[in-house]
Amino acid sequence: MNIKQLIYNTTQIIIVSSILAFSACKKSKEKTISTVTEEIEQPMFFKISLAQWSLHKKIRNGEMSPFDFAKEAKSLGFEAIEYVSGLYKKEVNEMGIDEVVKKLKAESEKHGVKNLLIMIDGEGNLATSDENELKSALEKHKKWVDAAKALGCHSIRVNAHGDGTYDEVLNQAVVGLTKLSEYAQTKGINILVENHGGFTSNGQWLSSVMAKVNMPNCGTLPDFGNFCIKRKKDGCEDEYDKYKGIKELMPYAKAVSAKSYDFDEQGNETVIDYVRILQTVKDAGYSGYIGIEYEGSRLGEEEGIIATKKLLEKAAGEVK
Repeated sequence: MNIKQLIYNTTQIIIVSSILAFSACKKSKEKTISTVTEEIEQPMFFKISLAQWSLHKKIRNGEMSPFDFAKEAKSLGFEAIEYVSGLYKKEVNEMGIDEVVKKLKAESEKHGVKNLLIMIDGEGNLATSDENELKSALEKHKKWVDAAKALGCHSIRVNAHGDGTYDEVLNQAVVGLTKLSEYAQTKGINILVENHGGFTSNGQWLSSVMAKVNMPNCGTLPDFGNFCIKRKKDGCEDEYDKYKGIKELMPYAKAVSAKSYDFDEQGNETVIDYVRILQTVKDAGYSGYIGIEYEGSRLGEEEGIIATKKLLEKAAGEVK
């Protein structure tokens, strides 16, 4: 081999080696960038839905039809919704519940949103000591179990109010919820109790009720903010520790409600530590929907809903 051939071959080897080294370096960088992107874009441990109560002012003052809930939710970026029975009282009386459900189902399918649950109010006390009152309440709730089934929901949210002492109402709630859950079980529907005032806002009380009922389709719907046991004219007279309450209710949770009232300049809720509560929710192994329930007055309803959604997304990124 002459000297020219040797130089040529050596040059070719150097060029090929350089190309291979550059290619390997580029792939390594691309992998690093891809890995970082994946870390940033990790999905949240829960999904977000919209509770209809967030829009109750617009519905009640006539600005919005309750039948436009699916349309409004979709326009705000939501894929799943939670109904409130009380916002259809007039429509049910005029059209009948079957026609109301038929129309709601059509609207949800039209706008591509998932129906999750119906929050039931004003249909009687399920923890009453009066047998006739309980019988009436059970019948009224059963029609909403059937409605939830027809809509494709997984649950109805009920209240467990009644008369008597701590222990008396507890035992009466066990009776009422067991009977309703037995009916709902035949329809594949869950019965969920929310912390919603009175004894139900006492986390220890409500978790004791769940333990005594001990049925797979009877659970809780923990709300971030409803822990006032006894109200007074200008506020709450007896308030349960919300962080303790959420921890006590999460083992039985089949849905969760993100209550919000107002926000500071950083976008944080002014009276609820979302990161702390979401940590408890995650630690309980929950991975379902968290429904936004904005109840504030300073912001408009749509603005409050979006602010709550942004806070949930931000707080989720801070949970360990």
